Amino acid sequence: MSFGTPPPSNEQPEPAPEGGSGGYGYPPGPPVPGYGYPPGPPIGAGGYGYPQTAGPNPYQDPPQQGVPNPYQDPPAAAAAPEAFPEAFPLSGPSSTEPDWEALSERAAKERRRKRMWAWGGAVTVLALLAGGGAFLLVSGYGTEGEDDKPDTTASGSPKPGTSGTGENSALVAGDPTVIRDLSGSSGLRMGEDASVVPLGGRHEVKMRGNSKSYAQAAERVVDTTKSFTVTARLYNLAEKTSRIAVSQGDGESFTFELGGDQVNGKLTWMFRVQTGDKGAAATAVTVAAGPAPKKDRTTLTATYDAEKKTIALYVDGKPAGKAEQVPAIWQGPGPFQLGRARHHGLWSGSWSGSMDRVRVFDTALSDEQVAAYQEGKLDSAVKPSHSWLVS
Repeated sequence: MSFGTPPPSNEQPEPAPEGGSGGYGYPPGPPVPGYGYPPGPPIGAGGYGYPQTAGPNPYQDPPQQGVPNPYQDPPAAAAAPEAFPEAFPLSGPSSTEPDWEALSERAAKERRRKRMWAWGGAVTVLALLAGGGAFLLVSGYGTEGEDDKPDTTASGSPKPGTSGTGENSALVAGDPTVIRDLSGSSGLRMGEDASVVPLGGRHEVKMRGNSKSYAQAAERVVDTTKSFTVTARLYNLAEKTSRIAVSQGDGESFTFELGGDQVNGKLTWMFRVQTGDKGAAATAVTVAAGPAPKKDRTTLTATYDAEKKTIALYVDGKPAGKAEQVPAIWQGPGPFQLGRARHHGLWSGSWSGSMDRVRVFDTALSDEQVAAYQEGKLDSAVKPSHSWLVS
């Protein structure tokens, strides 16, 4: 029968009765020891796995002369196996007692090896850190430019405190909508379209030039009946129309405003105060400087000397325009503002750009003091009463 050809169809033998020694398809008989040896000839002619009747059948035919029958003849005596050589011969005298000295030495070596790995890893980490620090020092990464160096010590402002781990130090702890007052207690709550973002080693507030882009205190910050100085560093994105960076008042009119106004079709830096309680244009006094550059950081400083009754404007630490005489500044109602001003009962002059280094002094800084402030060399005895976005 060739492999793959089905065997002749034959009826399957009946199962052996209970108690017999034959397996399935084998007649009962005495059990023969040894797994895999048949107890006797099977019933019926070949099925699958059984030889055909044409050839010798080790289950039925008698053994041929001289040919051993593996199912009936006893197996020949097997040769005694060769002794397996000892794979790991033991050296030294045989003893059941462990070699404690060898074990102790091995444990000590393992501990030394682990210490060497630990020291090697620590040295590698320190070398990487040292190399990274050297790279930062050489490349200047993470350092502020001359324009962005904090000048809180020179200006007399206290060092900013922490506002909580992971929080923006320029904002009030737990409230990301309020700009923190680092010298006083007047936080500035921002509108929806104003946001504080990093700027080198400090922060700035960005504004989009719309009605929701502003920040205001809860009360008046500047006493306009006394001498004062207001300063801020501005980044302007506008070319025309009025753009107010700092003001005070939310009634019919501002009490003062600092920023840019359109003069001869161009945005010009100016400082304006209101001397009358009606908010009329005829009672406003303005000090104007040169044109306001676009996409450039400029520090504006405005002063009011209550004794001399004069107002002055400085651009980047230098006097701008001509100081103006005023009878007094009207102390109108309403809080301190960033990014807008009040005109005829309406908000106007929304700031487009950003600003930082906003400070208020309860004194009128002199020309020399304004120049020193610009250079970060203001006497530390001159302290601001309020400061925002200086960290």
